[in-house]
Amino acid sequence: MGPTAKKLEWEEKPKSNNIIAKLAIFFAKLAERWLPDAFVFAILLTLIAFVSGIFLTESSPFDMVIHWGDGFWGLLEFTAQIITTFVMSYALALTKPVSNLLEKAAGLCKGPASAILVVTFSSLIGSLISWGLGLVVAGIMARLVGRKVPSVDYRVLVAAGYSGFIIWEGGLSSSPSLFVATEGHNFQDMVGLIPTSETLFSLTNIILVLVIFLTLPFVMLLIHPKRPEDRVTISKDLLQETKITHEQIKTKDMKPNEKLDNSRVIVLAGGLLGVTYLTAQFYQNGFALDLNIVNLMFLTAALLLYSNVKELGNGIKAASGSVGQFALQYPFYAGIMGMISGSGLAIWLSQNISSIASDQTLPFFAFLSSGLLNMFIPSGGGQWAVQAPIMLPTAIEMGVDPAKIVTAVAWGDAWTNMIQPFWAVPMLAIAGLRIRDMMGFATITLLYTGIIIAIVLLFIS
Repeated sequence: MGPTAKKLEWEEKPKSNNIIAKLAIFFAKLAERWLPDAFVFAILLTLIAFVSGIFLTESSPFDMVIHWGDGFWGLLEFTAQIITTFVMSYALALTKPVSNLLEKAAGLCKGPASAILVVTFSSLIGSLISWGLGLVVAGIMARLVGRKVPSVDYRVLVAAGYSGFIIWEGGLSSSPSLFVATEGHNFQDMVGLIPTSETLFSLTNIILVLVIFLTLPFVMLLIHPKRPEDRVTISKDLLQETKITHEQIKTKDMKPNEKLDNSRVIVLAGGLLGVTYLTAQFYQNGFALDLNIVNLMFLTAALLLYSNVKELGNGIKAASGSVGQFALQYPFYAGIMGMISGSGLAIWLSQNISSIASDQTLPFFAFLSSGLLNMFIPSGGGQWAVQAPIMLPTAIEMGVDPAKIVTAVAWGDAWTNMIQPFWAVPMLAIAGLRIRDMMGFATITLLYTGIIIAIVLLFIS
């Protein structure tokens, strides 16, 4: 931990840590010693991709530089979309009704066990709705619960919140699933439109979501150190809550423009406009979701729940403070994607993996290759754009349902996020912790969910 951390002092009789907690502590010590800053991690991955492209493909060093530069700004639209998702989700969480709900949930925590369970379940629920909401809820709940239960190991509490993020690709904001369900997607000529009924609402995805949702919180409970001397906490004074003012303003003596700024009618009109549009879209197209529709849903909900434009502006301002790392890191990951796709590394990886797969094991190997690629391209949509041109033709040639490949790739992307720090950055900005403090504990989530996903893809999918 950093200089703000301190060991808990207890007079109770020491307890023995179970084997899972000992393993988690071992990984935590490795991460604290060896894991660099998230941006440094992105630079190291850039170097690995650069060298791999030279030795594993016919690309020269100059070619790799060109691939990197050509891809550097290739994800600006997607970057804008995910920043919007995060900001809108965060702003929604800061509305009075939602913040009160989170406060009540935090009030249920009376000790470390209930703290771990509540934070993990809250993150799982939020992540099923949206990846952005899941990260925001995880960060806010960790701070709230950390203040109310000082005896909980704060590193494990934050890791429990981040672990709930594992489920996001099985939820409503799953990038590959929404991508192939959107009219005009890049691979429509090959596989047509694949509705979410065949991906998000397939038996495979439902089983994965249910098993992980119902068991992961208790796995996180097992990794919490039983011995008080192994627990670490953050000073309560450093866990101040992120709040905005929700107050009733008297408009009697205001100027006309000030009355408009503080009018409930303005934000309500915007919210009703959004509701009308969304209703029309769902009526005409069914419950078809893409990133733009999801973002409009969050914006609409925020407009309906904020009291006025001024309050909404304060919420957006508070929410925007945690997205700077996106703007810094995402172009570098886009550059990595440019090198991997331009040099043929993605083709090399996917072809080598699919060459040893059968029609029964192809989803499993698609999952593994997706997990590996996610280390270099931590974007469900960006990764799908690189991997789909190889995996989809292979699936068609083998007679495998393309929807199964979409689901497998989606879960592979979510899986290795547990050891890829990119998505943890905005959550940690809210929680007030460093990546190296909690990533070791999240490794247990990687191991556990990897077993679950592999079993389902091999024997059920």
